[in-house]
Amino acid sequence: MNFADNNLKDEEILVASLEKPALFKILVDRYQDAFIRKALGILRQQEEAEDIVQDTFVKIYLNGKKFKKVEGIEFKSWAYKVLINTAISRYRRISKKWKTESNDPLDLEFASENNLSTDDLVAKSETKSITNDLISRLPKPLARLISLYYIEDRSYKEIAHQESITVPALKMKLFRAKKLLKNLTKDDKHEN
Repeated sequence: MNFADNNLKDEEILVASLEKPALFKILVDRYQDAFIRKALGILRQQEEAEDIVQDTFVKIYLNGKKFKKVEGIEFKSWAYKVLINTAISRYRRISKKWKTESNDPLDLEFASENNLSTDDLVAKSETKSITNDLISRLPKPLARLISLYYIEDRSYKEIAHQESITVPALKMKLFRAKKLLKNLTKDDKHEN
C-alpha cells in the first residue's frame, strides 16, 4: 500500500496504523476539524471540544482492532458515534458541575422550565450544530435570508424591506436556498 496516497479508505488506514502508528495521523488530519465542530456544537466550549476530540482519537486508535467493516457501517459513522458518546459523557459531567456552580444558568433554566433532560439538551444542541453547519455552506446572501426567516423568525415583509427586494423575489430566493439545503442534506447522507 502506498500511504503517501491519501486516497486510501479510512478502514484501510485504521488497520495499517495498528502496525505503523504514525499512519493514524492521516485519519486525524481528515477528521479533526469536523470533529471539533461537532464537539463544539455539543459542549459549546473550545477547550472542552478539543479535549473531547483528542480523547476520541485515542479511543478510536485503542479500539481499532474491534472495528469490523460491515455493510452499512463505515468507519466515519463509527468514529462519529465514538465522538458523540464521548462528548455526551463529558457534557453530563460538566452539566452536573454547572448545576452546582451555576455557570450556565440560561441552559439550565431553559431545561428546567421545559422539563428537558440532558439528552434533550444534547439533541437540541446537536440539531442546532448541524443546522448551522448546513446554513454556513450556503452562499452568504442565501444563508443570511434563511437565518433571518427561519432562525430569527422575521416576516417576509420585514426581510424584504431590510434587503430592499420585493416579497415575491424573497420567496423565490428562500425557495432556492431551501432546495440547496435539501441537496446538501442528501449529499451528507450519501457520505455517511
